[in-house]
Amino acid sequence: MSSLARRFHDETTHTPYSVRTSGHTLDWDVKPFPFKVYTEVPALPLSREVAVLPRPTLQVLASESAPAPRLTLEALTALLYYSAGVTRKKTYPGGGEVLFRAAASTGALYQTELYVAAGDVDGLPPGLYHFCPGDFTLRRLRSGDVRAALAAAAAEPALARRAATLVASAIFWRNTWKYQARGYRHLFWDSGTMLANMLAVGDALGLTPRVLTGFVDAEVNHCLGLDPMGEAALELVVIRPEGPAASPPGPLPALAHEVMPLSSAEVDYPLLREMHAASSLASADDVIAWRRATAPPPRAPQGPLVPLPAPARESRSLGETIQRRGSTRRFAHEPLSAEELATALWAAARPWPADVPSGLVDIYLIVNAVDGVAPGAYAFWPGHGLELIRAGSLRNEAAYLTLEQALGGDAAATFFFMAPLDAIGKAWGDRGYRLANLDAGVAGGRAYLVAYALGFGASGLTFYDTEVVRFFSPHAAGRDAIFVTALGRSARARDGVLVSNSIQPPTRRL
Repeated sequence: MSSLARRFHDETTHTPYSVRTSGHTLDWDVKPFPFKVYTEVPALPLSREVAVLPRPTLQVLASESAPAPRLTLEALTALLYYSAGVTRKKTYPGGGEVLFRAAASTGALYQTELYVAAGDVDGLPPGLYHFCPGDFTLRRLRSGDVRAALAAAAAEPALARRAATLVASAIFWRNTWKYQARGYRHLFWDSGTMLANMLAVGDALGLTPRVLTGFVDAEVNHCLGLDPMGEAALELVVIRPEGPAASPPGPLPALAHEVMPLSSAEVDYPLLREMHAASSLASADDVIAWRRATAPPPRAPQGPLVPLPAPARESRSLGETIQRRGSTRRFAHEPLSAEELATALWAAARPWPADVPSGLVDIYLIVNAVDGVAPGAYAFWPGHGLELIRAGSLRNEAAYLTLEQALGGDAAATFFFMAPLDAIGKAWGDRGYRLANLDAGVAGGRAYLVAYALGFGASGLTFYDTEVVRFFSPHAAGRDAIFVTALGRSARARDGVLVSNSIQPPTRRL
C-alpha cells in the first residue's frame, strides 16, 4: 500500500488502548439528518406499488435473468427501493421511531446517496436526478442527457449507450459524526452493502448492472453538483439495455441548488479528505492506466481442507428477503447448518461485475455453532472448503476481536474479511484502498442477503485491527483486517417493541 493509504489505515486502527482513551463522545444536538433534501427543486413522487421480485434470492445470486428490452420507470423505481428505500419502521414505547432501509449501514447512519443519470427510461425525461428515500421521490437537478459526460469521466464509451447510470456518493459528516476519520472505511463498506442489493435486484430485473470504480472524480462530482469537501461520488452503476449513444452535452454549468443543512454544526476530519483526494483520478488517461493494473496473485491452501456441502437452492424471494432485512442485535446460541454456512460463504466470495477484478478480500472465520463443522478458526477457500487454523471453542476470542461486543461471540459464525493491502496498493495505488473496503462491503452485503433469504440473521461489526491479524497469523501474514460480519439465529427480544406497517410494502410484479 502506498504511504498515504498505509498511514491512513494505521492511524485509524482500533486498539484496546485507542478505544479506551479516544475521548470521543456523540453530540446528539448535531446528529446529522438522515436524508438529503433539495429545498427548491420540485419533487417527482415515485409509485409505492413496487414490484415484488418473486424469483428466489439464491437463484438470482447464481444466475442472471433474461435481458429486459426496455428500462421503465417502474423497474427503475424497484431498483431504487430495494437498494436504498425505506422498507419499514419500528415504533418504540414513548413514540421513538427507527426507519429500516433496504441495505445495512454502519451505525444506521445511511450516508450513501443515489443519483440517476437517466437517458432512455420509459416514463422519465432525460436528466440527472437525486433519489430521496425519505419521501420516495426523484428531483431533477439537470435537464437533458448527461450520460455522455459521465462516459467521458469514466473513460467508458458504452456508458453513453446504456439506458441509465446510477451514482453512489457519500456525505462524510453523516458517518464521521460517530466514527470520525475512520468513517472513510465505512463509506465503502456501506456503499458495497448497498451495491450487493443493487446488483442482485438489477439482475432480477434483467438490467445486467456493472460497477465502475474508476472515473475522474472532479468531473463526476461537478456533474452531480457536489462539494467534495463534504460529499463525493464513490461508484457508478451502469444498467442496460443499450440504445443509441447520447450526444455530448457540452460543458455542464455548475449547480447551485439549495440543500437543507444536515445539522447546526459539523466537525471536519482533514485526514479523511486527504485520503479521498490522494485516491482520486485526474484524467481519463489516468482512469485507463489505472484499470490496466494486475491483481495480486491468488494464494493456495497451506493445509488439509474440511469440505462443505453444496450451497442451498431454496430460499425466500429476493423482494421478501430485502423487506425482512435488519441487523441482528442479539444472537441466540443456536447452530446454523453446514449448508447455511456454505451458502453464505459461497455468496460472499462470488465475483461481481466491475471494471476491475473483485475477490480482493479473503474470508477468515470463527465457527462457534455450526452443525457438522467443529468449532474453531478457519480460512475459506472458494470452491474447496475450510482450512483449520485453530481448533476449539473461541466465543470469547470472537467477542474480544469484535471490539469486545457480545455479538461476535454469540454468533454462530463470524466472518473476518482480510486483504493484502500493501499488494493491492502496489497494483492500484491509493485508490486500491477504496477497492479493498468496497469488495469487503459487497461480500458482507451478500452474506446479509443469504442470511435473510434463509431465515437467520446478520450484523456488521467493527474490530481491533491488529488483534484480528495477530489472531489468524501466521496464516494471515501480509493481510489487514477490513470488515466483519457476524451470522446466526436471532434471539427474540421481549421489550415491547411495536412494528408499524405504515410503510407500504411492495405489491406488484414486473
